[in-house]
Amino acid sequence: MILSSRARRMALHHLRHKAGFELNLVPLIDILSVMVAFLLVYSTEVEIIQNSKGIQIPQSVAQAAPSRSVVVMITPSRLFVQDEPIGSVAQLRTTPAAVTAPLLAALKRALPRAGAAGADTAAPDVTIMADKTLPYEVLKQVMTACTDAGYGRISLAATQKEKPVSAVRQAGP
Repeated sequence: MILSSRARRMALHHLRHKAGFELNLVPLIDILSVMVAFLLVYSTEVEIIQNSKGIQIPQSVAQAAPSRSVVVMITPSRLFVQDEPIGSVAQLRTTPAAVTAPLLAALKRALPRAGAAGADTAAPDVTIMADKTLPYEVLKQVMTACTDAGYGRISLAATQKEKPVSAVRQAGP
């Protein structure tokens, strides 16, 4: 194939000035390390309490973050301590003594040990995750059992509401 002199000149020019392609990964690694550090710092502030499909947790506007604690879960029909079934809510309402003894025993077993890492022996925490339709007397009996078992701080689990809507101003005439 015969090329014109201009085409030969252009081909030689392209061969001389041909640059090699290289990918610089250092900036990419820097960005990824910053992202990992960010995610590690901000993911430790969230505690996920397992939720059962049978529980509708009430809503709250509290800003305090939950701490690690023993979880007492009360569905509309059953009572659990750390996923261990204790008894039925109907039994707790009709014959409280039949459920209170196993509840106390399970709560005492779940107490943090004095030598355990991170255990606060002065006032251990318990979180009660109860369905919002349960009557107050059921919650009262469970909270009484928690204090009898030696728990100093009792928290009720709630989902956080959106910020309250400010009062809407009515438009003037």
